[in-house]
Amino acid sequence: MSRGPDAATLLTRALAAAAAADNVACAITGSDWNRWASATFTGVQHRLTLAGAFTPALDDWLTTLPERDFVLPGHLVADLTIVAMRASPDRIEADLQALTVEDW
Repeated sequence: MSRGPDAATLLTRALAAAAAADNVACAITGSDWNRWASATFTGVQHRLTLAGAFTPALDDWLTTLPERDFVLPGHLVADLTIVAMRASPDRIEADLQALTVEDW
């Protein structure tokens, strides 16, 4: 019996859905994750790269991304940070780090 999609899959789907809902074209071009645990919580540390053609809308969307609330069944997005952004006249890339915590 499967428990459903893992936190990394849920987070990438939520980011893609948020971009589509805001009519912003970008793609996840890289991702990695590690399981994480403290004395009271378990979760996942995520590293992702988002990229797309440079537009003011995409630039603004990326800038406000850390303030967004994401609904992930069974998980909470405890933190999402943009650690680096690279922009040229035709392309923008953002490196993100996120922490999801299991909410069972």
